[in-house]
Amino acid sequence: MKRIFDFAKSEIGRIALCLIFFISAVILEQTINEYISLAFYVIALIIAGGEVFVSAVKGIFRRDLLDEKFLMSIASVGAMIVGEWSEGVAVMLFFLVGETFEHRAVRKSRASIRALMDICPDEACVLTDDGEEMMDAEDVEIGSIIVIRPGERVPIDSVITFGSADIDTSSMTGEPLPVSAAVGSQLSSGYIVKNGLLHARTVRLSGDSAAARVLSLVENANESKSREESFITKFSRYYTPAVVIVALIVAILPPILGLKSLADSVYTALTFLVISCPCALVISVPMAFFGGIGGAASRGILFKGGNVFSKVAKVETVAFDKTGTITNGNFIVRDVITYGSSREQVLSMAASAEYASNHPIAECLKSVSDKIVPPRSVKEQAGYGVVAELYENTCAVGNIKLMKELSVDLSNVSRDLEGAVYVAIDGSLAGVITLADSVKPEAAEAIKNLRRLGVKHTAILSGDREENVKRVASTVGVDEADFALTPEQKYARLEELISSSKSTMYVGDGINDAPSLARADVGVAMGSMGQDSAIEAADMVVMIDNLSKLPEAVLIARKTINISWQNIIFALGTKGLILILGLLGFANMWLAVFADVGVAILAILNSMRALRAPKL
Repeated sequence: MKRIFDFAKSEIGRIALCLIFFISAVILEQTINEYISLAFYVIALIIAGGEVFVSAVKGIFRRDLLDEKFLMSIASVGAMIVGEWSEGVAVMLFFLVGETFEHRAVRKSRASIRALMDICPDEACVLTDDGEEMMDAEDVEIGSIIVIRPGERVPIDSVITFGSADIDTSSMTGEPLPVSAAVGSQLSSGYIVKNGLLHARTVRLSGDSAAARVLSLVENANESKSREESFITKFSRYYTPAVVIVALIVAILPPILGLKSLADSVYTALTFLVISCPCALVISVPMAFFGGIGGAASRGILFKGGNVFSKVAKVETVAFDKTGTITNGNFIVRDVITYGSSREQVLSMAASAEYASNHPIAECLKSVSDKIVPPRSVKEQAGYGVVAELYENTCAVGNIKLMKELSVDLSNVSRDLEGAVYVAIDGSLAGVITLADSVKPEAAEAIKNLRRLGVKHTAILSGDREENVKRVASTVGVDEADFALTPEQKYARLEELISSSKSTMYVGDGINDAPSLARADVGVAMGSMGQDSAIEAADMVVMIDNLSKLPEAVLIARKTINISWQNIIFALGTKGLILILGLLGFANMWLAVFADVGVAILAILNSMRALRAPKL
């Protein structure tokens, strides 16, 4: 029984019930008694339009008399009063069908967005007085102690209270190097613990996680209206009062002049109101942009508002941060400096010492040597490196802090090499391995595709050293490479690019990029959902760290804008034609219903094409 009641309350159930009573009323009107059929018509009208009538009455008290629900209510009730019962019900029935299409399109868009929000575990391991207990992340209170094991994602924003580990933050910040974390370190939801057991005290509820914040931004994107949506808002402000005035003139003037009866004039005026109702425009244009947002979300791209689409569509200049944006965490060995040992021996010893580690640097070292000997024992120090006992030697592999802790003589090293891995054998420095963050494989093709879409200038704005930036710039084929920039210098250079371009896009990945993300015409955050400042500053978020999403975003933006203008032209053109027919008396209520609801449904269906994001 409850299922039947729930179905009757749903939009599809209301449409089905309304159709049953409507068809029964038509049959009764033709066969038994028209007054009995009237009761069925009224029931059908209440089922289809009850909520619309309530909303229209509320609008009267809000002094918002000229919205589409108020106009549809007048037209529907007016048609019933002048004796056009079937047409009065049809107005509300088809209006309900149009709203159902709209709601289904919105739900489909939201589903596309939510599917990408699964960046945090649904459950958390909570430490209680009785031991460990798995709980829904949503039920974990602030101040609870959660347990996070190696390889697991952090479910809730928290602070470490016990343990230390290397943390992979790449999915949140785009930074390729894992960071060492110990007691007191902040953990953002979505981070991955690479090694070490951690206990952490939660500082936020699950609902306030990065995913929830991004979803909220996207679902409220209609607050940032596009140029096309703003046009419709301004147009409706003048259009609706104008058609109401015309409808009053059509209802009153012909009877006064003796040209028509009052009933015929009122019917023509009501038909005119239904035709002129701006549903198609009010619904379909925002739907095009919400569909665009949903379609982009299905491809891992989040637009924060309709106003972003036009800027992305006409972008001419694209500036990139380097680390974590054009490059990724798959390191390559750039050079090996040896001190009394061969290159092969240094690489072999380093790979053997890192045999059991899953650190990204360890994976890199293990990939460049085929002479790996499993160590007898390994002591791993998070944030420092490893010390391994091999068959005949003790090998230490790590950063300069580890070497100093082990009192390794570094006098032969002329300077501290950034990003270097030091290898010491039996307490003596054997070699220094310099690593380079590898360029994302899709970077060069993405920049080439941006040029095909009309981007005239590309640049890297980086704080890294000259040789690293120029190497990456040469690899991916950008037009300009600026290096050793502070955030302030990066901002200043971006200002120069903006002044010479219609629309400038800046692509970054972390908190240092926030000023540039905010200043650019289009700020794009790459995988930075954990950074509040980056999310707030950016106009667009690429949730999958893949640069090929940038040309896709341009295509999506252009398609969405084209669809919105198709809807505007189609709706205004069709309504304009049928309005003229209505004023001349050639359009009845059924044609008026098509001009309103039919056009709205066709426009909504057209808008739903935006859910299918174009591919390169």
